[in-house]
Amino acid sequence: MYAAAVPSCQVPLLGFYGTRASKPAAACSSSAAYGWSGSQNYAGLGYGAGSAAESRRLQGRIQRAQQQRWDGGEGTTCPPVTPTRQFTRGGRRGVSLVTAAVSEPVSTTSGRVAIDNASTATASPRSLRVDFLVIGSGISGLSYALEAAKVGKVAVVTKDVAYEGSTHYAQGGISAVISPEDTVEEHIRDTQVAGDFLCDDAAVEVVCSEGREAVEKLMQFGADFTKDEAGNLHLAREGGHGRHRIVHAADMTGREIERALLESARAHPNVTFYEHHMAKDLITVATVTGDGASGEAGTMTTTACLGAEIVRRDTGETIRFLSSCTLLAAGGAGQLFPSTTNPSVSTGDGVAMAVRGGAAVANMEFYQFHPTSLYTGPGGARKKKPRENAFLVTEAVRGHGGRLFNAAGERFMAVYDDRLELAPRDVVARAIDREIKAATAAGNEAACVYLDISHLPAEDVLGHFPGIAAELASRGIDMAVDRIPVTPAAHYLCGGVQVDLNGQTSVAGLFACGETAHTGVHGANRLASNSLLEAVVFANRSVKTSSQRFADKAEMLEPLFRKAEEDATDLVRRAAAAGGTAAAAAHFDEDPEWARVMRGEVQRVMWSAAGIVRDTKTLRRARAELEIMLARCESEMLARGAGLYAHELRNLITVGLITVHCASARKESRGLHYNVDFPDRVEGERRPTLVTSDTWVGLSAAATPAVPATPAAARTDDARVPCNPR
Repeated sequence: MYAAAVPSCQVPLLGFYGTRASKPAAACSSSAAYGWSGSQNYAGLGYGAGSAAESRRLQGRIQRAQQQRWDGGEGTTCPPVTPTRQFTRGGRRGVSLVTAAVSEPVSTTSGRVAIDNASTATASPRSLRVDFLVIGSGISGLSYALEAAKVGKVAVVTKDVAYEGSTHYAQGGISAVISPEDTVEEHIRDTQVAGDFLCDDAAVEVVCSEGREAVEKLMQFGADFTKDEAGNLHLAREGGHGRHRIVHAADMTGREIERALLESARAHPNVTFYEHHMAKDLITVATVTGDGASGEAGTMTTTACLGAEIVRRDTGETIRFLSSCTLLAAGGAGQLFPSTTNPSVSTGDGVAMAVRGGAAVANMEFYQFHPTSLYTGPGGARKKKPRENAFLVTEAVRGHGGRLFNAAGERFMAVYDDRLELAPRDVVARAIDREIKAATAAGNEAACVYLDISHLPAEDVLGHFPGIAAELASRGIDMAVDRIPVTPAAHYLCGGVQVDLNGQTSVAGLFACGETAHTGVHGANRLASNSLLEAVVFANRSVKTSSQRFADKAEMLEPLFRKAEEDATDLVRRAAAAGGTAAAAAHFDEDPEWARVMRGEVQRVMWSAAGIVRDTKTLRRARAELEIMLARCESEMLARGAGLYAHELRNLITVGLITVHCASARKESRGLHYNVDFPDRVEGERRPTLVTSDTWVGLSAAATPAVPATPAAARTDDARVPCNPR
């Protein structure tokens, strides 16, 4: 049974990919009033080959669940009060609240609680009921939203404008078995080989088997993919794939998919967008079942998610979004590293939010560095602005025949792998890393290698890669004639929030998809163009489970929702009593110098310890440094207030600490993780690296917000050795 429980706030941030953009006058958008009454469209739910009676049963339960709602527009607020019965569970960051079935909890406060109160007190909180809450507006978030909208009302929360994200910038394509000459078994084998045999067999089979259906669904939403002369889908080939199976829209596939999904979602009356809204914390409840108090024998404590605390960036107002089902589709954490293809808002928000909310994460040591991002350092391509993210030169250029040359003009991939430039990304990235270090040691100024496709006809090159050609031309490079200077850059997080085959995390009611999630598909290294496929497949599967939960649990969760609304009212009164909230809200988006300096420190530590090549000593030292930085960050947040950039920094440090922990725990080299102290694969290590809520408690215990708020001095040593050639 569910005990009477008190909702809680943890401390993450919404994670949608994007660069900072000017905020529109209207922060919310919808094609219809955000009400809860009216008939729903249940067509296309797709719960297998169930009977009509089963379909009617589900629809009836959904309708009864919606009758529990109040009828109101988007701006409706609940009676405004602050969590009075609260205590911090297990040292977890944020406020995690529990009420045992047999006793009242002890009310305490701590530095972590103070950080939450400081950040939420920027404006009077209010609450808003939604059927489905989606955090992120990339391919996984929008795919989920469009399917969930057939069942109920959906709120899509995104930190920036909805279209600005990594999906928008994905170049290559989406892999799927389309050709009659291809088979699902071959796609499975290629995925397992690229993942260095750490992939989850069931997850890989699901994704590869449902690939065609995923592509067809995107086309139904209006995605216009490139066709061949016969009018069929043109299929490209990329590194690691044994067949031509990459569905694409020229070299701007992600942009086309995002356009189609976004237009469809904006046109749907059940989908409302909340742009420029930052997801700060999950709202969770811990429930105790059994006869004893929490923690005693015979009892079981489970955690459930009731939604998230969202901050409207232009006003600093906190809104408590309450929902039976919350999807984290918040993207990756490329900003952990100094060079990344990810936009500036990829700060690990979804993963950090989940781990503080008690969800398990896995395989965080496997961060993919794309081998060929454009090099803009000394001797490289022209920069457009001083601080810019790395421009990605897609895998498809090598798949189309591009060749790699070192500073001496030698084609070098034959030294490292028989597959040459078509080897998996981890192999190519380490090979490039070794060649660059050898060249710089010999006095070469440019820290890069060169990608050359000039041996092919110019019309062929420009026809296949018009977007890349235009970008390179704006930087003084003609890719049909010139060699392209390239270097590895942080690109994709293969680990993430642990989910099952239906996208459910270890926290009830919390789902995760896309780069935020660890489904097991990618293993130790992602196969090119499998990420867009995984995002769509798992989004569709998550909706089915979410819809079932909404139908089954909404009535049971109603008392908890009401309690959360009362808590929001308490926070309004507390904020009013504290005073000065308008001024705090006005400065929410400011970028304080201390946060900028510390972010640079985080990136330096992560590149040194968790870059392409790693060693045990540096990983151990990085963990100690990150623990200190987490304490300093929290100290600054307590002293100066917690705005957007402070929350992003805290999320980055959290994700960095987990990444370093996972990398230290793996006593082998596999896929993207290469440790010079354990250079070989070890069969006994061929298992996921899991971080549970208890593990995070131990990791975070060392960081207390009672240390000086001054960044550590930069280290000058970097003991890293590249991979060995064959």
